[in-house]
Amino acid sequence: MTTFYKGKKVLVTGGTGLIGQPVVQKLLDAGAKVRVASLDDPSRVNPNAEFMHGNLMNGEFCQKIVTGMDIVFHVAGIKGSVSLGKARAASFFVPHLLMNTLMMESAYRAGVERYMYTSSVGVYPPADVFFEDNAWKGEPYTADRYAGWAKRMGELQAEAYKMEYGWDKIAIVRPTNIYGPFDNFDPKTAMVIPSLIARVASGENPLVVWGDGTPIRDFLFSHDCADGMLLAVERGANCTPINLGGGHRTSIGEIAKIVGSNFPKPPRIEFDATKPPGQSLRVMDITRAKEMLGFAPKTSVADGVRKTVEWYLSNRDEGSKRYNVFYQKSFLGA
Repeated sequence: MTTFYKGKKVLVTGGTGLIGQPVVQKLLDAGAKVRVASLDDPSRVNPNAEFMHGNLMNGEFCQKIVTGMDIVFHVAGIKGSVSLGKARAASFFVPHLLMNTLMMESAYRAGVERYMYTSSVGVYPPADVFFEDNAWKGEPYTADRYAGWAKRMGELQAEAYKMEYGWDKIAIVRPTNIYGPFDNFDPKTAMVIPSLIARVASGENPLVVWGDGTPIRDFLFSHDCADGMLLAVERGANCTPINLGGGHRTSIGEIAKIVGSNFPKPPRIEFDATKPPGQSLRVMDITRAKEMLGFAPKTSVADGVRKTVEWYLSNRDEGSKRYNVFYQKSFLGA
């Protein structure tokens, strides 16, 4: 294991969530002194990390949590189903703009050495395969418009600091569709894998899947994503965007079958072709991550889904302890 993080003081925003949890654990395993900032219930915090509860849309709180830190992993973000892209446009757009801007500015002012900015697959214009250098060759995909533009602004902010201040120790990662323990499993707002898991667990049979099941997607297990993020801060903190993808292609129909196969009585699967299926192919090229970072996903979709189902069935009460922006009346009043 690398000694890069040993003894470093590291802040992880969103350190109680899907990606933040494994990031925190891996940092602790590497000998770092970890601070977590989140709006989640304190019971979700790793007991070996310091916890600061607060809203990242508050500038004073952001300044407080970065004080004394060597490295910041800005993992906190808004994650929701494709159907919410327009219906809850402000819930994606406003928090991302505020959090990203305030956190990076606070880190710069505090003299943080290295910073990781979590961008998104949502920054890309429509394409079958996403290559980093093509991100600005068009508008974000319609369903990703608001979150995509907000994430793009964070990337520009990093570039601006590099140009004006010479602060170039910023890693920019663009994760694909991430899944795993501590995800949002609320079927009303969740992404496809956790939504399907929760629906099967609740007894839904037949399991109705939007579209015809043929669209191909790229999925990455949360622990593999965390590995990529740690590598990016250590080896790729130079404001160069890096894709973090699963390296394999899986259809939505296959995902539904894999999820169902992890239950004693797999449900019958029905496809609702009257519902929009989305793009037919949407995957990431991860050549840059392999060459620059030595990144290699370790978890197959089958194993990752199995681990996620096992965690969910043992931790169903976690949902009530997770902050969900889509149920808030005010972004700033949380």
